[in-house]
Amino acid sequence: MFDVLIIGGGVAGISCGLILGSAKNKLFAQEKRIGIFTHQKTSSLQEAIFYNAYGISAGTLGSELLVQSTENLQNLYPHVIQIAGEKVIKIEGNYPEFTILTNKNSYQTKTIVVAIGYLNTFMIEGLMNFVEPHTKSLESKNRIQLKNIDHKVADGIYVAGTLAGWRSQLAIAAGSGAAVATDILTDWNDGISSQSHDAINR
Repeated sequence: MFDVLIIGGGVAGISCGLILGSAKNKLFAQEKRIGIFTHQKTSSLQEAIFYNAYGISAGTLGSELLVQSTENLQNLYPHVIQIAGEKVIKIEGNYPEFTILTNKNSYQTKTIVVAIGYLNTFMIEGLMNFVEPHTKSLESKNRIQLKNIDHKVADGIYVAGTLAGWRSQLAIAAGSGAAVATDILTDWNDGISSQSHDAINR
């Protein structure tokens, strides 16, 4: 049983994983089991190059960033279990007992974060009732989002990035994933507002 499984290894998903992973020394997070499906084939980063993203060297390719980000997550927080080469096709159950089925395996988790793109090819059974037109994208693009209030789709289900209704900008997607992570940390901390910071003098 995972405490949280993140679906998506792009900007929002990895950002969420980094924040959750970095909280490993907090008493309320020490025993939490965190996993992330790092399926990246349809990520919009595959064709991106960056000149206007904070903290990223000008000219960095999105495809390079995808590789670097999963490597960084593994090196910094190896307790965050990366599940590569599997595509999520179905979600069953209700909070706090979900089953996630992929094209290869099934997994149990208490909480789900959906952090994949806003393409209208989205096809995860169990979530299709939450699909609606993307409110910040051109209608002609036929993009979608999951119905949510402040990233929360339903009890135990969060959405991050463009699929949460945000515009396709790296900094926005990263912030969205981080916001979801801090909401989960707050939940783990019995509702007491929580985040995870590093400092030079600690």
